Amino acid sequence: MPDLLIELRSEEIPARMQRKAAGDLRKSVTDALVDAGLTYEAAREYWTPRRLTLDIRGLTPRSKDVHEEIKGPSTKAPEQALAGFMRKAGLSDISEAHVHTDPKKGDFYVAHISNPGRDAEEIIADVMPGIIRGFSWPKSMRWGPASAKPGSLRWVRPLQSIICTFGPETEEPTVISFEIDGLVAGNTTSGHRFHAPDSFTVRRFDDYSEKLERARVVLDAERRKEIIASDARNLAFASGLELVEDEGLLDEVSGLVEWPVVLMGEFEEDFLQIPDDIIRLTIKTNQKCFVLRKPGNGLSNRFILVSNIEASDGGREIALGNAKVVRARLSDALYFWTTDQAALPDLAALQPSAEKFGLDLAKPLDQRMAKLDHLGVTFHAKLGTQGERVQRIARLAAELAPVVGADPKLATRAALLAKADLTTEVVGEFPELQGVMGRIYSGLQGEDASVALAAEDHYKPQGPSDQVPTDPVSISVALADKLDTLLGFWTINEKPTGSKDPYALRRAALGVIRILIENEVRLGLTKQFVDWSMNNRALALKSEDLETVGEQLYQSDLLSFFHDRLKVYLRDQGARHDLIDAVITPASDDLLDITRRVSALGAFLDTEDGRNLLAGTKRAANILAAEERKGTAIAESVEPSLFELDEEKNLFTAVTQSVSLATEAIGNEDYSAAMSALATLREPVDSFFEAVLVNAEVENVRANRLALLAMIRHATGAVADFSKIAG
Repeated sequence: MPDLLIELRSEEIPARMQRKAAGDLRKSVTDALVDAGLTYEAAREYWTPRRLTLDIRGLTPRSKDVHEEIKGPSTKAPEQALAGFMRKAGLSDISEAHVHTDPKKGDFYVAHISNPGRDAEEIIADVMPGIIRGFSWPKSMRWGPASAKPGSLRWVRPLQSIICTFGPETEEPTVISFEIDGLVAGNTTSGHRFHAPDSFTVRRFDDYSEKLERARVVLDAERRKEIIASDARNLAFASGLELVEDEGLLDEVSGLVEWPVVLMGEFEEDFLQIPDDIIRLTIKTNQKCFVLRKPGNGLSNRFILVSNIEASDGGREIALGNAKVVRARLSDALYFWTTDQAALPDLAALQPSAEKFGLDLAKPLDQRMAKLDHLGVTFHAKLGTQGERVQRIARLAAELAPVVGADPKLATRAALLAKADLTTEVVGEFPELQGVMGRIYSGLQGEDASVALAAEDHYKPQGPSDQVPTDPVSISVALADKLDTLLGFWTINEKPTGSKDPYALRRAALGVIRILIENEVRLGLTKQFVDWSMNNRALALKSEDLETVGEQLYQSDLLSFFHDRLKVYLRDQGARHDLIDAVITPASDDLLDITRRVSALGAFLDTEDGRNLLAGTKRAANILAAEERKGTAIAESVEPSLFELDEEKNLFTAVTQSVSLATEAIGNEDYSAAMSALATLREPVDSFFEAVLVNAEVENVRANRLALLAMIRHATGAVADFSKIAG
């Protein structure tokens, strides 16, 4: 079977775009070929800074002939219907159609359509110009004389050459020629921009990749990553150091070079007084370099850089040049670091804010918090300033502290300082360090360890793989921060819609859920909703809407939003969706309790007793529902004197005992015990349905037996709504 090789070579493609672009090229080409009637065995994409490559193996050399019949209207149909049929079938005259006869419907037209197959070369030449012209880039450009013409080719960077060869391994491949804005597809390319700029011809993929390797181009991005990581570790080890791994940076750097050459640079040890996080981020952000650490003793003053050329001096000048830039960037970072630890010049102006928050202006971080309030930095036009938000978070954190086992004073202090680093010089330069610098600066001014930790951890979790805070003070501030965000935006009706969530409210809700469940915190959300509303009124924020916010809005709307996020979380943890629906009620506001109920219910239904009881309960519920629709009389309570069979008596006794035990277990939050109590119903329920005719002829006996079924439904309903469980 023939193979297809495509290469699109251009000027340097931004690293962040390469992987997706290569995947988009594979999908676009393979989809177009399949739509045209071709099949293939395998397809793989490759990318470097200067080329997107596609290797398709086992492509059929020709599409199949297609024969189909298109049924038309009756031969007696009006001209309008016949015209529509001819347009659909591609006929120029009705005489080109065949007449078929149906014994019931009479004569009708049928178009016999035959489309002969096409050679793969023709199909490829036909689809490729459209794919390249319509290729979607986050940003694209036009270039050269053709750029002045409407409809000229747009590409991420100027496109320089196109390879398109097709053929089996045993034969010379065919060059599939097509043209785009004067650029003609062929079988030539060039290698490394500096080491091998001359063009050369290729045949198929194996030949192509081998020649690229000789021309100093490593085509496979994963292999480039392996080379960089391995050489960096070895170079660090040879110097008695360890590489600080950074997968994101490794991905980016592998997209900056076609021929990776790993080198080591050095800067002055005086810069090591800067915190490690600042050094790492400075070197990573500005120079795309990796930092090294001394075994067990902080960062080293050496770093790893990746060059795209093999220099004649072994890379000495390249390393020195990078070190010069790193030194300048670290000088800036050192200035930011020392400035943040000095007193602000306008302390007198900050005194009112300091008194409002109970801050100590002798401490640098307290000064920064006072400055945040003094500047009146807006959090949201309808939700007040950052200072007002900090007040809300501090009040809520203090209320939450006893619930999570934290000291309310420490929680309040942590909340007051949590956002203070937003006005620091370091965070202004490196926003990624917000929270991290709050922790560092809190430690430097002698704050409690829990307060310092909360400055960083209260932002967590910021994604599904991020860890949740575990220190009680951090938990209280993290919950307060996220709940304030959710409640505030709900109040002003800025809720997520469809795929739009500009304020990351879904992430905030999932953060609350993970913090509560993974730390096993019991929290009634409805109370927090109401407390927040009262605090807002006390703070008199600039929104008339806040005065009309009521408990019902939170209970019905925001609580259901939490339920939706909880369902997603639990499904990701492997819980069945029907069990979640069976446990959650519109008023359920204890997320940990819901989770435990779902877990216990799932374990119970995995047992034979659970499955049988589910079947019996569903049968009881179905009978009751049917009789209720008919308007059949159902007794308000069960009257034992009307029992005619032992199975009725046994079921009544079992249900009565089970309800008592299950209620007690639920009160103790022992859901496994509650399920065990329900399990005792399995045998008497089965026996009842085997021996007892529910719809007895005597009306009061029938009503009594239906009431007995209602007892079963009520007993299981204390744990979950069994009618929502599949099976």
